[in-house]
Amino acid sequence: VQLVESGGGLVQPGGSLRLSCGASGFTFSSYYMSWVRQAPGKGLEWVSDINSGGGSTYYADSVKGRFTISRDNAKNTLYLQMNSLKPEDTALYYCVGRKVGALPYWGQGTQVTVSS
Repeated sequence: VQLVESGGGLVQPGGSLRLSCGASGFTFSSYYMSWVRQAPGKGLEWVSDINSGGGSTYYADSVKGRFTISRDNAKNTLYLQMNSLKPEDTALYYCVGRKVGALPYWGQGTQVTVSS
């Protein structure tokens, strides 16, 4: 089982990034997927969820209206489009796969740094 995040980097405040998370080794289309982040020196913070079919999405108040989660089950890939980035969005971003009755799967994370 693998979840591999990519797309992080250094961006100026107000800029955009698109994170991707490629999945393999499990039935991606049957898993509820999430993005979770961890800022330097802080705990884990839930960012966004998407259900297995992609029809329902949920966001933390801190990113609502700026971030968009989506998935392509044909490509086994999860996305997070991040717009209007703020310095407080600086964090290591993880994708997480969850299914009732199974242990969650975590990726290794991709670093997002928002700084001028």
